[in-house]
Amino acid sequence: MRFSGKTALVTGAAGGIGQAIVAGLRAEGARVATADRDSSAIAADAHLDGDLLNPEYCDGLITASVAALGSIDIIVNNAGVITRGTIDETTDADWALSMGVNVEAPFRICRAAIPVMAKQGGGVIVNTSSCWGGKAPGPNHPLYCMTKSAIASMTECLGMDHGHQNIRVNAVCPNEVNTPMLRTGLRVRGFDPDTAIAELGKTVPLGRIAEPEDIADVVLFLASDQSRYMTGTLVEVNGGKPVS
Repeated sequence: MRFSGKTALVTGAAGGIGQAIVAGLRAEGARVATADRDSSAIAADAHLDGDLLNPEYCDGLITASVAALGSIDIIVNNAGVITRGTIDETTDADWALSMGVNVEAPFRICRAAIPVMAKQGGGVIVNTSSCWGGKAPGPNHPLYCMTKSAIASMTECLGMDHGHQNIRVNAVCPNEVNTPMLRTGLRVRGFDPDTAIAELGKTVPLGRIAEPEDIADVVLFLASDQSRYMTGTLVEVNGGKPVS
């Protein structure tokens, strides 16, 4: 198994993609600590729940993970929120939530993790950016796109800065994924989720939007030794669909 003897921390573990990542890591031998507002329903080796908007909580997650698991080999910064609307529709509360969860939390977790991983001889960090977070941002999501661009840039920087410490840092960049978060967003905007997801699938060359497992499988690849010569890389997982 790819992760026998390995330990991992997964944030956003209670979400659709997070659950698939946790299940995949544990199925292949890893011991996993989960972090979310409430991940108690998720099978894991440790539940380290809290508020990612709390700096002290983020700063302490690596120490808590090591205390619970004995070491920390893999970190998956998967937690994220999406704020829709043009910039003049974006509130200060939207800004605080999106920047806090999408940018500051993974920054703090990476900052705490790097010295620990360096001391133990290496490690792997997988961040979650977005197809909308780089060269082709989508319309009417300036705050979301900005946060995911920040994660993409941080990933590339950390990959360069810490490769010599045997720490690899890469990011997965999904497009639409069939998760509860996507379905809730569609419902709030007045769409029937099943109908809307079927229509979205018609815009994808592969004929459907992603399922959580499609993204989790790429995360597991990036977390494993199969990607041992990859760092600072942004991997788009979009079924061939361009951002539009």
